Amino acid sequence: MPSETLSGGETGQRQDEAIQRALAGLLRYRQPDGHFVFPLEADATIPAEYVLLEHYLDRIDPALGAKIGVHLRAIQGEHGGWPLFHGGALNLSASVKAYFALKAIGDPPEAPHMRRAREAILAEGGAERTNVFTRVQLALFGIVPWRAAPVMPVEIMLLPRWFFFHLSKVSYWSRTVIAPLLVLMALKPHARNPRRVGIPELFRTAPEAVYDWIRAPDGSSWGRLFVDLDAVLRRVERFAPAALRRRAIARAISFVTERLNGEYGLGGIYPAMANTVMMFDALGIADEAAATAWQAVRKLLVIEPDRAWCQPCLSPVWDTALAGHALAEAGAREEAADAAAWLLSRQIISLAGDWAVVRPGVRPGGWAFQYANPHYPDVDDTAVVGILLARGGDPAHAEAIARAAEWIIGMQSANGGWGAFDADNTHDVLNHIPFADHGALLDPPTADVTARCVSFLAEIGHPRTGPVLARALAFLEREQETEGSWFGRWGSNYIYGTWSVLCALNAAGLPPEAPIVRRAVAWLLSCQRADGGWGEDCETYACAPHGQYRESTPSHTAWALLGLMAAGEVKHPAVQRGIEWLLANLDAHGEWPETSYNAVGFPRVFYLHYHGYRLYFPLLALARHRDLLRRGTIRVTGGF
Repeated sequence: MPSETLSGGETGQRQDEAIQRALAGLLRYRQPDGHFVFPLEADATIPAEYVLLEHYLDRIDPALGAKIGVHLRAIQGEHGGWPLFHGGALNLSASVKAYFALKAIGDPPEAPHMRRAREAILAEGGAERTNVFTRVQLALFGIVPWRAAPVMPVEIMLLPRWFFFHLSKVSYWSRTVIAPLLVLMALKPHARNPRRVGIPELFRTAPEAVYDWIRAPDGSSWGRLFVDLDAVLRRVERFAPAALRRRAIARAISFVTERLNGEYGLGGIYPAMANTVMMFDALGIADEAAATAWQAVRKLLVIEPDRAWCQPCLSPVWDTALAGHALAEAGAREEAADAAAWLLSRQIISLAGDWAVVRPGVRPGGWAFQYANPHYPDVDDTAVVGILLARGGDPAHAEAIARAAEWIIGMQSANGGWGAFDADNTHDVLNHIPFADHGALLDPPTADVTARCVSFLAEIGHPRTGPVLARALAFLEREQETEGSWFGRWGSNYIYGTWSVLCALNAAGLPPEAPIVRRAVAWLLSCQRADGGWGEDCETYACAPHGQYRESTPSHTAWALLGLMAAGEVKHPAVQRGIEWLLANLDAHGEWPETSYNAVGFPRVFYLHYHGYRLYFPLLALARHRDLLRRGTIRVTGGF
């Protein structure tokens, strides 16, 4: 059991010097106005799709394509295909898109890397076994028939809210992707594809001879029922009245144009933005809105001297808030205040977004993940920003904090937890429709987002016995795994989730002796690696052991340390070993190298590498450890 006080005093000079070096390393990335934004990397899918988008539109930039080709070849796996994360197994859909993009760029099919990729793809079942989004893209290029895609009639836009499927019942990311896609699936346009690039060599069975394109995503009875419904819709869709179809298309266009979000694009995410560009093109719209939509896609490009790639979205609010916490903990109060001031200007208080369909009586007060995305503020970002503002202690921030708390409380779901963007987005049956083979159509409450909300509300004085936190803590207790960990929906994976919840439990005032805390501590200690660090594989979203990886990483080591310190284990030898690992792996530039993916977009489907995590989380852990030792206490102030 943890002791109540520490006997140690000052931390060593080595740790002080490391903190100063890491602080300088982080500040090198600071923008002139005080904010931070780091590259957000996904797998080969997004850069490959960008190449294909250029070829779809006949807006080909050969020099840019060549640089993206360098990137795609560099991330090809030893297995010949392309993984969803660094060092992962071959993913069929990502591999087909990457191969297609490289062929469009000009790589000859008989080049060694292309031959290896083709052999690997065919061994995995060929392009006919790719996921729905890939088959839709192939249909747009005329490579597969449209019957390869599930029926998604544009008349969906006209369905009433009481119907089992309605856009308000799916996640924000699904909503923004689906609306323009419905128009494309109704119009069935053809890519310009000026080089007439095709990929017949990737099919084991010729596309026109495939008759089992539509399958139940999970083999369940619900899934089989929806496959049968798809067959019925396929027969009757052609008889939809023309006037009804025109009205549905107009509704979809209206939905998209209302949420275009200027130079930051529909939903701020690449798939929705790319679909919007193709929708405008299919409709023959070439106005300023269409031009801006294309520029929004281009803003996602990262163009380096020797390579280029496309991000899935931009993450400035998230990066700035997290960096702000590290700056404050490390003693850079002025720079942390600048970050807070930048964030304050981006609070969304004048627009009730899509979330208000389910929570119509709640005033807006959140923050989005991106530079701008007013229809889709993010609960997680809002909580992290709220904690930063509250800790800054500036009375001028009181109104912003109050509005944020009001909005977060209003977004609590019936089960006591919080989702990322919507409340009670738990219509599980929808994940069984053929279109949802990615399994991420919804945005249900999760432990990590809930933990952040608990941390924020506890930080500003909400008692754990009050109705909001009591329900949230009960949700977290229910969500704890048997082994003691928590699932991490937005960070990989159980180490991230467990850190998040331990911080929340500390903020809420649960004592370190609480059984729920002791189980979590025991689990974190059990997965510390021999070198003193921690790591976790993204395969834990499938079937890999929780909390395990082939190497330690700066992000996971920092999360584990922060979790253990929040649980009162500042004196534990495991914490000192973890601190030593961070000290030993800090390079001369004040940075921690990290190549592994450290987050997730959609479990098992889409993973992320936040390039800033390797900088601000280890700095936060080192600075917090030093602060606790100097104060001579095991109690972490607050919950982040």
